[in-house]
Formats: sequence, C-alpha cells, structure tokens
Amino acid sequence: MFVIAESDSGVPIKVWLKSEDSIDKSCLEQAYNLSKLPFLHQWVSLMPDTHAGMGMPIGGVIATRDVIIPNAVGVDIGCGMAFAGTNILVEELKNIQTGSGSLVQAMVGDILRNVPTGFKHHTHEQPCNTLERAFEELSKYEANRELLGQLEAGFYQIGTLGGGNHFIELQEDEEGYLGIMIHSGSRNFGKQVCDAFHQKARELNQKWHSQVPDEYRLAFLPVDTKEGREYINWMNLALDFAEENRLHMMLTVKAIIDKWISKYTDLHLEYTMEIDCHHNYAALESHFGKEVWVHRKGATRAQKGELAVIPGAMGSYSYVVEGLGNDMSFHSSSHGAGRKYSRKGAMENFTTEEVMVDLQKQGVTLGKLKKSDVAEESRFAYKDIDEVMENQKDLVKPVKRLKTVGVVKG
Repeated sequence: MFVIAESDSGVPIKVWLKSEDSIDKSCLEQAYNLSKLPFLHQWVSLMPDTHAGMGMPIGGVIATRDVIIPNAVGVDIGCGMAFAGTNILVEELKNIQTGSGSLVQAMVGDILRNVPTGFKHHTHEQPCNTLERAFEELSKYEANRELLGQLEAGFYQIGTLGGGNHFIELQEDEEGYLGIMIHSGSRNFGKQVCDAFHQKARELNQKWHSQVPDEYRLAFLPVDTKEGREYINWMNLALDFAEENRLHMMLTVKAIIDKWISKYTDLHLEYTMEIDCHHNYAALESHFGKEVWVHRKGATRAQKGELAVIPGAMGSYSYVVEGLGNDMSFHSSSHGAGRKYSRKGAMENFTTEEVMVDLQKQGVTLGKLKKSDVAEESRFAYKDIDEVMENQKDLVKPVKRLKTVGVVKG
C-alpha cells in the first residue's frame, strides 16, 4: 500500500498497489475528485482491483459525514457474491457421460435453460419476499411514484442473472471439492433507483450551489433530508432484493446439481460453507471515532473474522477469504480481479476463437447463448487475481482457492 498526499487534495489517497504507475489516468482523476469532497472522513481508499467507474472508481471506498452519494454506490446496488461448498469431489463427476455430454456439461446446460440471462426476465411473476414486504410497507416508498413500477417489474427480475461480468460457476477447490459461485445484483431495479436519486441529487446540489462540481458525477444527499432518507430506504430495498435474487438462483442451481447427481451417481450431496456478500452499497458504520457512511463501490466488507468471496475471471481462480479488519481500508478489500481492458478494448484485443480455445484447453465448460461477445469476459481482460491477492494480504487471508470447471454467462 502507498499513499498519495498532494497539496491540492483535501485528504490523502491510500492505494493497495505497488506504485502510482499501476493506476490508469482516468481512475486516478476520479480518486482526486473524491479526495476534494468537503464531507469526506479521513481518506480515499483504492483496492488493488481499482479501475475507472462512473464518478467514483470501481474498487473505491470512502467514508462520508452526514451525506450519501448515489453514484458512489453505483447502478447495480447490492451486486455481490454467493458461494456454497459441497462434499462432492469434482473428479467423481468428470468422467460420467450423459445424453447431454459429460455430467458437468449437462449441469451447465440445465442451468442455462432454467436461469434467465442477459436482458431476459421470467415470463411469469416469481415469489419474492423482499417485494411483498415492500408492498406491505408502501408508505416508505410511495413518495417516489416514478419508481413504484419497479416493484411490480421486480417480480419478473428476481432469480435472473443479467449480463456483463455476472456469472454462475461450478468450481473445484484445492482439495478437489465442488463449489457453486454466483455473481449478480439487483438487476434493472437497482439501476432505476440509482439513476432517479442521482438526478434528484444533481438538481438539489445545483439549487444549493454545492461546492461539488457537477462534472464529478458525485452529487450527494444529506441523510437528514427527505430525499436522503428516501434514497436510503430504496437502496436498502435494492440490497435485500439483490441478496434474494442470488438466493433464488442458488436454490435453482442446487436443485439442478442434486437432480443430475442423483440420476447418475449414488453420491449423497451435502452443502458445507455458505456465504453471501454485497460489494456495491453504503452502510452506517463506526470508524476512527465517528459514525460515517461507508461507500463501497466494487469493494467487499472485510471485518475481522468475516468470510467473503472474491472472484477472478472465468477460467481463472477465485477465493473465499477471511477479513482482517484493517482500519486503513475501512475494513474493506477488493471485490474481484478488476478489469485490465475495457469491454471494447477486450473485444479489440482478443477474438472469440482465442477465448473459446483457451477455455477448452483448461477443460472449462461454457454455457452462453451468444458467443460473439465472449471476449469481453476473457480472463485476459482482467488483472491477475493472484497478484491482486498479494497486494491485499493485509486486508484478507485466503481460506479457499477455487478453479472454474463450468460457467454460465449472460
């Protein structure tokens, strides 16, 4: 970790990388903008997977006094990870053939058929405890009538993966056991919440003649205002929705794995370690003697002894980690490997054939309806996850290292 502390910065910037040369120019510019915010507490923290985002870097962590910033949470509110380990050895599944290929191929194909990906939603309403509860507490949300339609739409979005870097993976840990990992968030529901309140914050900041330039894209809401309280309500609703979304998919995947294992083996499937964690959110926490709003945008909470999930890229490695509770990072760590190439840059540098051949050589089964954009998510488009882990060994310690066996992408 090193510190950038220039005279024109309001607060220092702490970076979990080896040098400033490791940060791209646009990411560094966004970090400087954050450092000048008048309500920042202590410093800006950049995790080792950091790269430019919208307003605030992905892999960025800030603590604010009495205000909340919608764009410092991001559009995919509650995006995060779910993991479940099993007692099944992957080696016992690899050589079993079914009418749909190997047992792993059959499972991946079944998941792809049963979990909507990309822009697809369910064709019928699904049960959703989070949204049903929201309708019972409608007075907390009805002030934002433009968002009420999202509650109805959410019944079709729950249990869907989305696209981009979201995935469902079957993985093998270092002892050879099968694991399930899911990366997804609040779908379009969270995006609509962020966009609505970011725009509202912009209008209010202009009215107040805010010191924060609009071009920073960091418009804020005081938490003691009506608008600030409304955003917190909607954000927390999106967080609950995102967690339940992952739970729905996890239950679907578990049922599929159980079905195929029961059909082709006499193995008894049990689940071991189970984890769920967000990496796009804001929460009221106590740091350095103050109650502050910690914004983690593409960053994972890593309190001392807390288990979390840090994915790599498809065909690479991922980690289950235990937090070390480092105060310097506001008890945070990276949320993944972090992009080395933008989506467009990845498409320009890697071909579909190269990515497919690479996955095949590694014995990874890919489930994806549209292969033409697969290069966007090539493992070569991301930073080396093991280098990221080395750069944050004072933030987390590895508990499990997992390798992709099969992956479903949007």
